[in-house]
Amino acid sequence: MLAEIICIGDEILIGQVINTNATLLSKELSKIGIEVLQVTSISDNIEKIKNSLKSAMEKSDLVVITGGLGPTNDDKTKIALCEFFNDKLITNPDVLEHIIKIFKDYVKKPINELNKNQALLPSKAKILINDYGTASGMWFRKNKKNVISLPGVPFEMKHLMEKKVIPKLKKHSKFHIVNKTLLTYGLGESHIAKRIESWEKELPKNINFAYLPNLGRVRLRLSSKGINEKQIHAKIDKYIAKLLPLIKDIFVGYEEDAPVEKQIQNLFKKNNFTLAIAESCTGGEIASRLTKIPGSSDYFLGSITAYNSSVKKEILGVDEQLIKTHSVVSKEVSKEMALKVREKFSSTYGVSTTGTAGPSLGDSKEKIGTVYITISKEDKIITEKFNFGNHRERIISKTVNKVFEMLIKIIH
Repeated sequence: MLAEIICIGDEILIGQVINTNATLLSKELSKIGIEVLQVTSISDNIEKIKNSLKSAMEKSDLVVITGGLGPTNDDKTKIALCEFFNDKLITNPDVLEHIIKIFKDYVKKPINELNKNQALLPSKAKILINDYGTASGMWFRKNKKNVISLPGVPFEMKHLMEKKVIPKLKKHSKFHIVNKTLLTYGLGESHIAKRIESWEKELPKNINFAYLPNLGRVRLRLSSKGINEKQIHAKIDKYIAKLLPLIKDIFVGYEEDAPVEKQIQNLFKKNNFTLAIAESCTGGEIASRLTKIPGSSDYFLGSITAYNSSVKKEILGVDEQLIKTHSVVSKEVSKEMALKVREKFSSTYGVSTTGTAGPSLGDSKEKIGTVYITISKEDKIITEKFNFGNHRERIISKTVNKVFEMLIKIIH
């Protein structure tokens, strides 16, 4: 089955929001063997919606639309769909009851006509009630082709896609697309490519291989497609078995099994370890990434964002003379931060980051891009110095990724 995704909204076209919906939809469709041919972003305009829909249906078996389903006049998707399918809007009593209940239970404000109008839906569509909002999904079928319209709010779209769309599509998709992605840290893509050059040349044409680099880590993706899912997996696994010995020093796991934050959680919980972090240059980003994973409180005790030198001294307890002698961005201060945070939280491991992300040097004597990372345990302390370039966001992201790499390697 071939699919196209149409994302509606001026906010996407002017760069006001990132189009995360297209990423999630593509990933979910691929999992069940539906190949996405194209992703299109368009403005909330009736003629543009109809023209894009006509073009998509000529090439694809499935069209998934997101956005343009709000209660205000700038949301045109329902009108465009009615014109395209020669349909009309009628009040759906189940949806109206659902909207009234949402306002009564959660909004605590009187419902108005604009909100009630969200229960006006195309008569020919199968309606997908949105458990988390007032904009319903709509499913049309014409000439053996499917058109599914979903809300643009990401968590609402995700819920409808996972619970009400994918299970039905899965029954009709006999084709399988298998992706396996190996996570590597500590070596750039060109060096990896050189190392595995002979292996890559042996890959058959029906296995696609891609390098996906991202600030200190490289994902290696093998993909193939066909009717027999077990055979596809076996074929890919055969070549992964030959690849792993070549990258064993940089391989940390499979992306499909779990993101790296989840892998860290699993390692800590398996070993009954706990973690505390003192962040300076990363500004709390490490703690934020780790705590996005449910269950992180089982091992992650807390963090101190010691961004200013006064916090390093007064909250963490780093010796003032140490900072004066070596500066805040130094091996000595990094080590002390990791030791102090571990003591304060009584954790198994303490991690610290201190660096110069720019554009100014601040209290540091080091050049921009210099970062010290320390991992402290009762019987071991490791401090490493890095230079991550001169771009502030890249420096921060590379530091976070390097911390994750070091944690995985030290616990393994």
